[in-house]
Amino acid sequence: MQLEYFHMIDRIVDLKVDEKTIVVEALVPKESTIFEGHFPGYPLMPGVLLIESMAQASGWLQLGVFKFERMPILAAVKEAKVRGSVYPGDLMSIEASLTHEGSGYAMTEAKIRVGGKLRANSALTFTLIPFPNADMRGYMAKVAERVGFPQQAVSP
Repeated sequence: MQLEYFHMIDRIVDLKVDEKTIVVEALVPKESTIFEGHFPGYPLMPGVLLIESMAQASGWLQLGVFKFERMPILAAVKEAKVRGSVYPGDLMSIEASLTHEGSGYAMTEAKIRVGGKLRANSALTFTLIPFPNADMRGYMAKVAERVGFPQQAVSP
């Protein structure tokens, strides 16, 4: 996890395009300036960053399902729940499944687990747009390589 670049996902563990599911991992850094204010002496991963982590996992799933042809943009967060704390040094396992797609939108359900215990879940809605430019698509292709996204899905 590279919080300073808003890269929440470290690696793709399992991508099943035909089942429209993904599992990713994200190791919460032991130290970050975020924890200096959230909270001094009792660092916790902010809930909004847990939601962002679920959104990014969902985004990688959609990039796989839609063959890297459309870019998912988070449009709505529904029923987000933080069910337990996530601490610096925790390894998050994030699962997402695509539940609906049509009319330029997609919906996912996502969960975060730490040590097998549910820590957060949410229903998320995305707008699907063409990549705005070649630079953005190229940047995403580089990030995809770093996280272990199947490279055959990135090729035009």
